[in-house]
Amino acid sequence: MNKSIVVVDCDDPLLAEEICAALADYSEVEAVLPADSRAHAAQYASCWFPDPLLLTRSPNLKLVQAASAGVDHLPEALFRSEIPLCRVVDDNFRHGMFEYALWGVLHFQRYFDRAIHHQQQKHWQLYPQRSSNMFKVGIMGLGEIGSYLARQFALLGYAVSGWARSEKSLEGVTCFAGEGQLDAFCDQLDVMINVLPLTAQTRGIIASPLLSKLPQGAALINCGRGAHMVNSEVTAALDCGQLSGALIDVFPVEPLPDNDPMWTHPKVIVTPHMASSAQVSVIVTQLIDNIERIQQQRPLRHQVNKDHGY
Repeated sequence: MNKSIVVVDCDDPLLAEEICAALADYSEVEAVLPADSRAHAAQYASCWFPDPLLLTRSPNLKLVQAASAGVDHLPEALFRSEIPLCRVVDDNFRHGMFEYALWGVLHFQRYFDRAIHHQQQKHWQLYPQRSSNMFKVGIMGLGEIGSYLARQFALLGYAVSGWARSEKSLEGVTCFAGEGQLDAFCDQLDVMINVLPLTAQTRGIIASPLLSKLPQGAALINCGRGAHMVNSEVTAALDCGQLSGALIDVFPVEPLPDNDPMWTHPKVIVTPHMASSAQVSVIVTQLIDNIERIQQQRPLRHQVNKDHGY
């Protein structure tokens, strides 16, 4: 039986190597890199920031599977094509995002940001302790990841609100939806965590109009997408005190340029797109599962709505 060819197209060579090595355990497929002549005949693709000409270089694709939860890094032509697009849904990935967000929430809730600043000044100062039920956490985006974060924070006793483009209902979470309820969502927050999908409607959303809706002194955690954020306007909000601090994992340009003021801003923690990542074993098993589903004409798992972009 002829093997199915999977082109592994990632801008991270180490990730591509790991995916290819994991796929070698499956005798029914053969993994190749884009430079391999066999990539032209590939029926399936596993991608992370692939070549924009992916569909031209591999015109026989029956499925593209993102090696991630998000799909905004994939070529625009793919969203206009009829090729099914799927993403990775991983419980460990979701929990990794929660761990990152919890670190950020505790950093601001317990005034660790101020303690670190005062250490540099050799200044000893105590701060009042704020309990979790008095600290208001807002989650921007209530999809797979955002809903998980909201529920976990609620279980820890935090006062949790969530905002999404469409109506949601989560136990222990005050949910808001649509532009008409955005002001009410922002109004009382101590920290806002962004995990929105990147769409035409959410691109550039973390900017002055949104930040001005927050109470003065609120904090920002962005572990969604870099293109959600207008760097200069976030910096301006920090400089004027509208934001007390920011933990930022994703940026419009990555790696973050050396001359970007966020590197040295005293109120910013920069992390290198490390909030969470899907395990290679999960990426590969979900890809193989969907390949089998296509071959057996069964519904795909975790298929993306191309109109919505997630």
